[in-house]
Amino acid sequence: MEDLQIEHAVSREALRLAFDQHKALAVGLKGVQQERSISDAFDQTSSGQSLINVMKLDYVIGSGGILAHSPRRTQSMMMMIDAYQPEGITRMAVDSIFMMPHLGVLAQISEKAALDVFYHDCLVRMGTCLAPKGLAKEGQVILDWEVTGSDGKKENGQLRFGDIVHVPFDAPKAKLVAKPAKGFDMGSGPGNRVEADIEGGVVGLVLDGRGRPFNLSKEPGKRRDNLNKWYKAMGMYPV
Repeated sequence: MEDLQIEHAVSREALRLAFDQHKALAVGLKGVQQERSISDAFDQTSSGQSLINVMKLDYVIGSGGILAHSPRRTQSMMMMIDAYQPEGITRMAVDSIFMMPHLGVLAQISEKAALDVFYHDCLVRMGTCLAPKGLAKEGQVILDWEVTGSDGKKENGQLRFGDIVHVPFDAPKAKLVAKPAKGFDMGSGPGNRVEADIEGGVVGLVLDGRGRPFNLSKEPGKRRDNLNKWYKAMGMYPV
């Protein structure tokens, strides 16, 4: 078990560094107008700042051996959440058996066949991450939320700062109503209510109350306690 946790820790850091490098490369040039193809995910800028707006990235797909073959899907989803630190409402999926690079080759022969395999055999929908952007004192309520599935089933609750809440939820489509506390943003500005379409999956809903930007405690004992609390909340490793 310790070996698996070390492997996940190294992979988490590798994913984080790769994403940071990507954000550093995707920057605007001063005095040059940028032409964009994914307008909702990129901000027009002429200041040399990163073009990637994490709050506007509404779908993240992970690919690679460690994400595809982790014993539990909760482990894959948490590695992606920790590494990429999604903000607001983000649907998440994983490449089932590291198939996406090969589908790129297949698409050159048959785009339809590649898309069919991608949607039906490659993509494993894990669920949705809800991560209010902001900082507060530990234990403070930062989000009231309610989710209604297509079958009418409802889940609701509160999220406190410093906590992670895992809600198993496999409905393919659901309606979310989120009311962040003052100073916290779910995509419509600090303190503003958000209504959105989301999806469940093999993991379900993960409400990440650790804040953004997220930083681990520098005190070793507190850091270990927090990590163990979050692992337990997600059911990541056998007790």
